[in-house]
Amino acid sequence: MKFTLRLVSAIWLSVMLVIGAFAYLQIRDERERLVSDLQRRAVLIGEGLSDALEPAAARQSSAAVERILKKLGPAQRGIAVYDRFATLMAATPDVAGTLPPSLPEVTDTVSRNLPTQGFRVLGDVNRFVYATPLIYDNQPVGAVAVFLDASHLNQIEWDRWSYSAIRFLVLAAVISIIAALVVKVSITRPMAEISEWTRALRSGRPVPPPNVADANLFGPLALEVSRLARSMQRAQAAAQQEAALRLSGESVWTEARLKQFVGQQLAGRLLVVVSNREPVSHVWRGSQIHAQAPASGLVTAMDPVMRACGGVWVAHASGDADRETADARGRLGVPVDDPRYTLRRVWLTKEEEQGYYAGFSNEGLWPLCHIVHTRPIFRPDDWAYYLEANRKFADTVLDQIKDAEAPLVLIQDYHFAALPALIKAERPDARVAIFWHIPWPNFEAFGICPWQPELLAGMLGADLIGFHTQYYCNNFLETVDRALEARIDWERFAVTRGEHETHVKPFPISVAPEFVDEPPRISRAELLRRLGITAEFVGVGVERIDYTKGIPERLRALRYFFETYPEYRERLVFVQLAAPSRTTIKRYQDIQHEVEDTVREINQMFQTKTWRPILYLKAHHEHRDIWAYYRHADFCMVTSLHDGMNLVAKEFASVRDDEDGVLILSRFAGASHELRDALIVNPYDLAGMAEAIRAALEMSPDERRLRMIRMRHSVVEHNIYRWAGLLLSELARIPVEMAGAKAS
Repeated sequence: MKFTLRLVSAIWLSVMLVIGAFAYLQIRDERERLVSDLQRRAVLIGEGLSDALEPAAARQSSAAVERILKKLGPAQRGIAVYDRFATLMAATPDVAGTLPPSLPEVTDTVSRNLPTQGFRVLGDVNRFVYATPLIYDNQPVGAVAVFLDASHLNQIEWDRWSYSAIRFLVLAAVISIIAALVVKVSITRPMAEISEWTRALRSGRPVPPPNVADANLFGPLALEVSRLARSMQRAQAAAQQEAALRLSGESVWTEARLKQFVGQQLAGRLLVVVSNREPVSHVWRGSQIHAQAPASGLVTAMDPVMRACGGVWVAHASGDADRETADARGRLGVPVDDPRYTLRRVWLTKEEEQGYYAGFSNEGLWPLCHIVHTRPIFRPDDWAYYLEANRKFADTVLDQIKDAEAPLVLIQDYHFAALPALIKAERPDARVAIFWHIPWPNFEAFGICPWQPELLAGMLGADLIGFHTQYYCNNFLETVDRALEARIDWERFAVTRGEHETHVKPFPISVAPEFVDEPPRISRAELLRRLGITAEFVGVGVERIDYTKGIPERLRALRYFFETYPEYRERLVFVQLAAPSRTTIKRYQDIQHEVEDTVREINQMFQTKTWRPILYLKAHHEHRDIWAYYRHADFCMVTSLHDGMNLVAKEFASVRDDEDGVLILSRFAGASHELRDALIVNPYDLAGMAEAIRAALEMSPDERRLRMIRMRHSVVEHNIYRWAGLLLSELARIPVEMAGAKAS
């Protein structure tokens, strides 16, 4: 009944809006036509009287003006003549008694020496007023005003609205009766049958779905209800699991829990996250602007945190349509359809972006911190641009927090080593943390950097420095101990320089427990059909094209696998999703060519008319697109040569609520310390990786299930909400006097 009322109300509202809009436009056009007619008549009268009245007005002879008006006879009514001071000289009898001492239209005409018109109520009669100047010997001598009866305008409008109202009532009533009948026959009755079926399902009785008249409409509903029943069972199991965890003193971190925790810990203080990568960029595709999420582990991790906590995310504007989608200060709400936090974009010049990002950050610090045998390149110009970009980000952050009391600033990654000290120098009351998402090498390796002391001093401006593992924390402290004059507290893992103390702690980053809120409904068969392949087994790899990810090593291991185990030819297809990255850097161009050449070589070696071993998809892939590959792969390969954490491994486990699939994981990825039930491999050992692929394909279902359950438990328990909660809790616990001390 409520639905029918809402539907009828919506129909009435829609009909009223449509008829009302057309009635308004019709009445407006009719009124404009009538006013135009009044104007033409008034102009003819006013201009016709001007020649006769101008000499009398010039002599200021009221008697002469009255005689002229009397000569006009009773046919001409509604005329008044004013002197050059806008004072009434004479008027026809029908308006003489109703004229006010001062008439704005006449005053305006005399002062500007231009005709003026308007509507005025005189003696309870709505009149159209037209005033035109009187000019004698090129000198203004007064004005003549014409008053025409305009009362018929209101009557015409009222008649039109009355007619439209009657038409609305008749049309709305007819449509409402028809809609009510359709609802009863097509919706209410089938919904009652589905309701009975749902009640039977809830009671545990297995009954077939009802035969509804419109299967296209209600068939999906019946399917979703059955899925909902299974989801309710899983939810009950999850609730029982969490209850057990609570009894044992543990609990799973969720978005709601993090939101409540942050509300208590921050007590209304502003949270600002700073990163180079923005959570969403806007790009032009033809004449349309499209939003896209970057292929970034940092964004994968931080976006759920910001959705839960709110605040401001300061990031480099990387899309060519970013300016068109932000306000004058570079701000916009994210997500666009349901804003939960603010994105504040920072604009860099091409030279700054090249020097700070491609140059110093990714040709210098990136290979320096990753042990992948790529020589780091350090240029003085790149260092200067790096400092300039950090200062620009500092100015943006300081502008964002200028009115905030004791804000929290969470800086992300190696792009901003100088930023903590810049912020603390201006806002010592701010609590500042920097999280280093990539490895930290030993002190001898980091000593290669010519500006090592400056980088360390900038980072130590923070109150808290976070790494993925304790090993990286130890490397950092040893580097500081060798490079700077500072007191190292090895028991508390803290560094003191002057009066400022910086804590250094491990916070292994993770992903949200649910990788995709509403995953796409795509089966394995549909996925294979879209890819144009047939296969008994499917493997998947998901990476940016980066020399640290071990993609060529992985491909060579697959070649070794097909050579060693030919029985899997034409049975296994490996799908490599590769997002182009940092394509302006020669080393990245080289790795891209190496990957493409290796794929081509392997396919030419083994492919048949109906099968090829490797499907290489080089493109940017949205998270919803990746979900299907994770979900339906028999195994996922993460073969990083060196990685701080690698969230692809955790994303794969978070998707597999079917408790199936095998993860092949590099021992040199930080995730290997947590996901011990993966098949841990050395990415430089081709035979070892080939054997891991064989083991994944031949592993028993029970073992696959037990391994995946344990990995999923690790990801769920140590999820991104827990990471954020622990990091923010540690930062919020910093004493006020420490936060207020000047950074040295």
